Formats: sequence, structure tokens, C-alpha cells
Amino acid sequence: MAKGKVDALLGIVFGDEGKGKVVDVFTPKYDIVARFAGGPNAGHTIIFEGKKFVLRSIPSGIFDKDKVNIIGNGCVIAPDLFMAEAQELEAAGYNLRGRLHISKRAHLILPTHRVLDRAYEAAKGKNKVGTTGKGIGPTYSEKASRTGLRVGDILDNFQQKYETLKARHAQILRDLNYEYDISDEEKKWLEGVEYMRGFQLTDTEIEINKALAEGKNVLAEGAQGTMLDIDHGTYPFVSSSNTVSGGVCTGLGVGPNAIGEIFGIFKAYSTRVGSGPFPVELFDETGDKIREIGHEYGAVTGRNRRCGWVDLVALKYAIMINGVTQLIMMKSDVLDGFDTIKACVAYEKDGVVTADMPYDTEGWKAVYRELKGWKSDLTNLTSESQFPQAFRDYISFLEQEAGIPITIVSVGPDRAQTIVRG
Repeated sequence: MAKGKVDALLGIVFGDEGKGKVVDVFTPKYDIVARFAGGPNAGHTIIFEGKKFVLRSIPSGIFDKDKVNIIGNGCVIAPDLFMAEAQELEAAGYNLRGRLHISKRAHLILPTHRVLDRAYEAAKGKNKVGTTGKGIGPTYSEKASRTGLRVGDILDNFQQKYETLKARHAQILRDLNYEYDISDEEKKWLEGVEYMRGFQLTDTEIEINKALAEGKNVLAEGAQGTMLDIDHGTYPFVSSSNTVSGGVCTGLGVGPNAIGEIFGIFKAYSTRVGSGPFPVELFDETGDKIREIGHEYGAVTGRNRRCGWVDLVALKYAIMINGVTQLIMMKSDVLDGFDTIKACVAYEKDGVVTADMPYDTEGWKAVYRELKGWKSDLTNLTSESQFPQAFRDYISFLEQEAGIPITIVSVGPDRAQTIVRG
């Protein structure tokens, strides 16, 4: 029997591309859908049959009632937020028990981690990173310093372990002179811990490898985007985990030879949430128009997303880092009304022009190429044959620059507004 493969679906710029919708579309082709990095700071929005769901920790394959969904060891989980998310799905008629498995090696986000997140950010003043305040960074920091709590600790002497770590956090916060009260939050958090006991808390790396040996296929669902990767992103304005394809191996416990296709998902334009360099950012009416038409507000935070034209410097860098084999372009319809569409093909700073990603993108300005807009409504299209010529030209230009095919194009938020090409 041929071994199964792990295909990865990755955001390859700054996240917020619509990964959840595509995972939901892809799920029927796979036996398992697994999250390998990140936590409740990443909201994946799915809209179908007039209903909207925002998933933060639970994989987007959960809507297919025949599939196993896994939260891998590379993720971090807040029990109270997990409980609220799962109960919302259960209230909508989705039975998660037995279908959702959680790695015992995934780390837990404590209420005091969220306080630490806010305290550290406040201490940075004008140099703040723009964290979501969900406790992600402090949790990953303690994972690296070998002092964190893991899901498996729920099953063994948990209360003592929890109180010990909480006391350590309290001392740090006293040293920072940061006042806080987590009494209500902690009560809900402990309820969440008890709720999690009702799920399969397992050695998911063993489960996944056994499934691969049986010829089953896995879809690895990424969080955030390549430019937010802790190693390869715009440091320090990044997330706290490896969001690139290499994170699939470490975050699920699979070998590199198990990786099959790597789908890179990006928008037809660019967005970024929070602080950090963003060479293509538009501070004019065009940027505002893209934000309004694209509803560019964070699914978890509600914050305005910074908007700009597509950034091919970042896109090509991400394709290289991840080994992307196919591209998926989202939110094409947002650009329907523009006479001219621009694409960043290089950066310029102090008379130096480069098409390669600099070590530090602060202060670089975008060099653009202009293309003709298609000026027609894409949202009702159902096949590639209906694409207007200017839109075909835009796709061809991006493919030529990227060096790999765009195999799927999204023309609206609903799962049905997804067109497979060729």
C-alpha cells in the first residue's frame, strides 16, 4: 500500500487570506485536517448557506462530519476560548466529540499569560509589536524555556502544576508593577480545562503517522502567514511560531518525506494587521476603498487591516521559503471596480532597487508596475471561461512573476464562489 501524504495549505504573506474557506472546500479530499501552529490569535472565517463561523483553534475541516480534525503539538490552546468556540459549533449542530483530537504535547495558554502579554506590550511603549493580547507570545516563550504547561498535564497532578506556574507569573507581574484581576477569567478558564477532558487528548504525532502508513492523506492547515514567521518574517513584528512549511513537520511530528503538495494562498492585493514594515501600504482613498470593499477587519481582533497592492517581492520570497507548488488567489472580486491595478515588483531605498527580500524592510518603498483593471463583476462567475480578458492578463502576469501556477481563484466569500482552473 502506498503511504499517504501531508499536503499543506499556507498563508504566504501576512495572513488573513481566507485559509479557512479553502480548507473547508478541500476537506472532502482528505481523511484528516490538522492545525500545526498558532493559537486563538488566528481567526479563520467560513461562510456557507448564509451562516458565518470564525474558527480560532479548531481546524476548518470540522464541518465535514466524516473527517478527523487534529490540533497538533505545535499549537497553543486557551481552554476557555476553546470551550466557547466548540460550544458554538455544537449549538449549530456539529458534534465534535470523537472527531476532534488534541495533542497532549500542545501548550496551554493560562489567564496570566494574557496578562503578561499586555504587560510586556505596555512596557514597550512606542515600540510595541501589535500583539493580539491573547497570550500567544508568553506561552511560546515558556515552551522554549521549558517551564510551560501542556495539554497532557491536565491528566496528571494538574492543579499543583497550574498553581506553581501561576505563582511564577504573579512574581514577574509584581516586578513589572502591573496590576490585574483574573478571578472571573480564571473561573471560566478552569471550566474550559474540565470541558477539554471530554475530548480525545492523544499522541497525535503517532496517530498521524499511523494514518499515513495506512495510505490516508492529511491536510495541514496553516495559521498567519510566512511574513509573520518567527524566523523568516519581518522580525520582531512577527508571530511566535513557525508558520512556514517547515512548521508542518515540527508542529505535527511528521518527516519531510511525508510532505506532498504545498498550496500557497494569497490575496489579489495585500493586507497587514498590527505594527511593522509594510512597503506597499496605501495611505490614500485607494487603500480605504480596498479596506471597505474587502471588509478588511480582523476576524479575532476587529482591528483595521492596513491595505495595499499585491507585493511580489514578499510573494516570491514566501514561495521560495515554503517550496510552494500551487498558488491560490483570494478576494479577486475586491478589485472589480478599479480602472488601474498595480503590482509591487521591487523595493527602492536610498537609490538602491532590489527584487529580493531585504533583511530589514523598514524604510523601503514599493516599485510598481501598472496593469489594466477588468472593471466587471466577478462574483457571479462560475468557471474560468467567463473571466474577462483583463483579469486573465492579471493572473498570467502574477504566474509569470511567481514562476508557478495559480490553480484556484476565489471570487467571493461563499464556499461556492471558488473556481478551479484548468
